Amino acid sequence: MSRFAACVAVDWSGAKGKRHKGIAIAEARGDAPPRLVRPRHVWSREEVLAWLIKRAATEPTLFGFDFSFAPPLIERGEYLLGEPGVPTTAREFWAYVDTKCQDEDLGAASFLEQVHRRHFYFGIADGVKSDFVRFRQCDARLNEQGGRKTASAYDAIGAAQVAKASFSGMRLLHRLDGKVALWPMDPLPAAGSAVVEIYTRIYLRRAGLSGVKLRSRADLNVALKALGSPPARLRFEPNDHQTDALVTAAGMRALAASEPNAFAPQGLRPEVAAGEGWTFGVL
Repeated sequence: MSRFAACVAVDWSGAKGKRHKGIAIAEARGDAPPRLVRPRHVWSREEVLAWLIKRAATEPTLFGFDFSFAPPLIERGEYLLGEPGVPTTAREFWAYVDTKCQDEDLGAASFLEQVHRRHFYFGIADGVKSDFVRFRQCDARLNEQGGRKTASAYDAIGAAQVAKASFSGMRLLHRLDGKVALWPMDPLPAAGSAVVEIYTRIYLRRAGLSGVKLRSRADLNVALKALGSPPARLRFEPNDHQTDALVTAAGMRALAASEPNAFAPQGLRPEVAAGEGWTFGVL
């Protein structure tokens, strides 16, 4: 059994502005159906931060966020090639990103669009996309396993891009640093809460639904059943942010309770943990 009282999945957003319809939070507790936290509420990122800090102190909870905790580092030895003064460990890089951003509500668009514009792909005018796209060690391992991790932290265009969410997330992690364990930059503590990186496709794949977007209660409950979870009790048709959060919370619960190597995956060397992090569920 997992030592956590609950698993919480946060479908994150890097969008500009103060409140974000793309944020959804779901909780899976004990053997109960996963549930949405304040399903009608439009969250700000600052609100999520304050809610998490308060919640983490009340009971041992495993929190998951769907953004990259750091850009690729191991392959080239630098996050932003050729830029002097840029740190080469994740937590120092979080602080660096935070100091360079003036965006409201932990946004990081200015970091991509102005401060370090040349490192990010925004469209064909920037040249060949493959020159920008690089992956971390855990992404490469997931691809080897057929998990199809296709988005890069340097790809800033299109609906599937993760750059804006990831860099705004790094500002969140900087504010959480020292308040809750941030795995794997921090070792998993023997007690208390922890924050991990998540990727919904891992759990959809475990449910036999790889590549599928769930946009109805019926489809959601098919996935939950395959993950060993009771059906969600919703009185409305969820959007895909909400289904992602619900499925991932249930998947995290199942993985934390049943997989002995969930926090000791193959390939997670100390330099990888400190520099790039790891996605919970890549084994």
